[in-house]
Amino acid sequence: MESNRRDIDSWVQFLSETEIPVMRQTVRSIAAARDNIDNINAREISVIVLHDPLMTLRVLEYIRPFHGTRVLQEITTVGHAILMLGVNPFFKQFETLAVIEDRLKPYPQIQLRLLQVVRRAQRASRYAFNWATWRYDRNTEEVTIAALLHDVAEILLISFAPQEAMQVYAMLQADRNLRSVVAQEKVLGFRVMDLQLALCRQWKLPDLLLNLMDDKQAENPRVKNVKLASDLARHSATGWSDAALPDDYAAIEALLKISHDELMERLGLKDASE
Repeated sequence: MESNRRDIDSWVQFLSETEIPVMRQTVRSIAAARDNIDNINAREISVIVLHDPLMTLRVLEYIRPFHGTRVLQEITTVGHAILMLGVNPFFKQFETLAVIEDRLKPYPQIQLRLLQVVRRAQRASRYAFNWATWRYDRNTEEVTIAALLHDVAEILLISFAPQEAMQVYAMLQADRNLRSVVAQEKVLGFRVMDLQLALCRQWKLPDLLLNLMDDKQAENPRVKNVKLASDLARHSATGWSDAALPDDYAAIEALLKISHDELMERLGLKDASE
């Protein structure tokens, strides 16, 4: 579906009234898990959900009507959400899921871009989890989820405005010095991150997750963990020669309080740097 929406409010309304699709592999994995319902637990289901930013978003969005209760206000992880909902109710709620690849069949080029962005989000979540574990973070899954969802609005725009998304990518490819926010504002009329924060508020996602995804609070070590994981995943998406990577390395080393050699070893790049 192409859109001429030029303001965030209309996008928020549209996406709030529209079923969010998920990845085809997620649908297959959930179906296989449902067939094994007597032997599967909430933790195993959460592993499936956390592999897909859109499915993660759907689970967190689903529990929003319950946020008025004292207990459910504290749910900031998928594992806790599924545990509270129960295995059977989870499968019943998500028995039928729209598939994002089906929506994008007419746009094979943007479908490839979608897979790249999803893989980037998965990598960011892995970086965030590893660094949060290294830092003895009080809840590594919160940080992992925030990194996984850090660019989810970009995935939603690819899903529902594929031609406009391609315009943004074409502008960035044509001018390597062009900032992504400038291209977004020219094509869409707003910054994607601003849409994302507005959606999170509309869907009443936990304030903690909202704060962790807000780059404006990057001085907070947990927020910095999320931002740097997302930056590294983005800048290394096509290889390890991006000009922004040295700054990423320096910031990550400061966050983790490790040397450059230690970071290279953790990233599996030690041999390449020698």
